[in-house]
Amino acid sequence: MPNLMLLSLSGNKLHGDVPSSLCQLQNVEVIDLARNLFSGELPNCWKYDLTVLDFSSNNLSGGIPDTIGSLSSLEALHLSNNSRSGKIPSSLQGCTGLAILDLSQNKFTGKVPTWIGESCPSLKILRLRSNMFAGRIPQNLSRLLGLQIVDLAQNNLSGTIPKSFGKFDAMKVTRANLEQVLQTYTSVYVERMEVVMKGKALMYGDSNGILSLVTSLDLSGNNLYGTIPRELGSLRGLLSLNLSGNHLNGEIPKEVGSMQSLVSLDLSRNELSGAIPSSMAYLTSLESLDLSSKNLSGRIPPGNQLQTFNESTYTSNPGLCGFLVKQICENDDNGAGTRNNNTSEEDGAGSQVRLSYLGTALGGFVVGFWVFWGTLILKSDWKDAYFSYIDRQYDRFYVIVAITFNRCKNSYV
Repeated sequence: MPNLMLLSLSGNKLHGDVPSSLCQLQNVEVIDLARNLFSGELPNCWKYDLTVLDFSSNNLSGGIPDTIGSLSSLEALHLSNNSRSGKIPSSLQGCTGLAILDLSQNKFTGKVPTWIGESCPSLKILRLRSNMFAGRIPQNLSRLLGLQIVDLAQNNLSGTIPKSFGKFDAMKVTRANLEQVLQTYTSVYVERMEVVMKGKALMYGDSNGILSLVTSLDLSGNNLYGTIPRELGSLRGLLSLNLSGNHLNGEIPKEVGSMQSLVSLDLSRNELSGAIPSSMAYLTSLESLDLSSKNLSGRIPPGNQLQTFNESTYTSNPGLCGFLVKQICENDDNGAGTRNNNTSEEDGAGSQVRLSYLGTALGGFVVGFWVFWGTLILKSDWKDAYFSYIDRQYDRFYVIVAITFNRCKNSYV
């Protein structure tokens, strides 16, 4: 896009109302007024082929102007970190080219519109975090196969997690292949996005393609219930999964162990029960893990990865046992007072090591024994010399013992 024009006044201290004259600018495709002090409402006069509108991190209030829905070429709409309110207007269905919709950290209400899954086929990033959205998560969001970041955290959403969320193709491929699948829109505007991962808000910029490699699913801080769908296990390219702070129950599905790219996993503050699946020991990329809950039980699976986390990872689960929580496990067969199978496995591994050393020592003794005696058998001159030496040493020893005995005898006479 060689003729692309950019208006960027971000990161200043501009204040007052956003001037309506912005709507009249021609040949400008990117308007970036982020991180200022603008207040009031956005003008309702947008009509040109804008590609990016970024008014994030201001003091704007009011709803989303209906005329923004007339921007059919709009690829990114950033209104995060303001005081905007109301419902998401249906007029936004006209923005069929949207790749990024970021309305996080506002006061939006109502339900998450079902039309998002139908009218925004190019959507890659959906951030509705920290608002007041209620109702169920729309099932048809799963039609947006290119979604790589879905952040619906800190709302009042209820119902179950859609099983169809396991269909997000962009979350299935590993980081090495992700760039080949995701095509970010062409613009001189450098995209920046905040993603909560490993318990921290991290900023990713797309000037070096890093943002296009980030995959995240965050549904934390809602009122979701039911079990964790096994279908999420197919998201093998997902870097961050956060389902904390809900009312999820049942066991952690073993399919979580198939999510090989996970760097951050937070299932804390739910009502999960049962054992930690042993398959999670194979999550070798995991750097942040929080399973603090109420009802998890059984031994913490052996494996290098799960042993690298501290006790706080598993806190508030009195039924868990193992070295990390300083709770000796009971043996599943012999009852209380004995160690569990995990401990037995560790003892078995230690026994195998000790047997290995013993076998090595015995093997060395046998080899040394036959090397020595085999040489004497094959070498007759060596054999004669060796036994002559033994005879001389025997005679010498006999003489020393006899003299010593006589001296002791005489001393008592």
